[in-house]
Amino acid sequence: MTLPEPTPDISAFLASSVHDMKNSISILIGGMEKILAAADRESPEYQDMSHMMYETKRINGNLIQLLTLYKLGNHLYPFSPEDWLLDDFIHETLSQQQPLLESRGIAFEVDCEPDLIWPFDADLVGGVVGHALNNAIHYTQNRIRLVVRRAAEGLELRVEDDGRGYPQKMLDDGVAAMQGVDFQGGSTGLGLYFSAMVARLHRNKGKTGSIRLENGGAWGGGCFVLCLP
Repeated sequence: MTLPEPTPDISAFLASSVHDMKNSISILIGGMEKILAAADRESPEYQDMSHMMYETKRINGNLIQLLTLYKLGNHLYPFSPEDWLLDDFIHETLSQQQPLLESRGIAFEVDCEPDLIWPFDADLVGGVVGHALNNAIHYTQNRIRLVVRRAAEGLELRVEDDGRGYPQKMLDDGVAAMQGVDFQGGSTGLGLYFSAMVARLHRNKGKTGSIRLENGGAWGGGCFVLCLP
């Protein structure tokens, strides 16, 4: 009697492929940043290269989110909240976005309470803030603001822009818009799903982290808000 061949774990192959693609795209981004830094800002090629870098960073962010979700789902991710000085965290997170912000001529402001320390997983929260910034870069007219402050729910990180804001349906759907793919609207929902999961992983004194979407803020555009207990 011939035994059937074992079914391969396709998800492991997918995760491995995603990891490989992520590494290759990170090398591409590094090369693009060097080209942009040396390019003539007035040339038409500069804007084309800037747009290519935005799209490449967006793909890289999606791959990182997919790989992280795979690890979380298979209990492979070493979730490790540590005390972070928010000034240091912001500096590190923004260093990855600065070339793209500069290439697009976007004014950026940070409003952070001095010497603020909070426990969180910096890699996960950095991924959430990076996704929110990349989204704001796409929709802003020319200004983005990152606000970090203590609030009633805990630590609040707000990414605000001066764009048209979120569609009313997205605001009305609230949590439902963060549950997965919206085939009708054409959104993968990956970024919001990832952000909501990261928020829920952070717990402290019986409270759980959360995210929400608003319109308004300092400049009347879209506001992505992450709250950590």
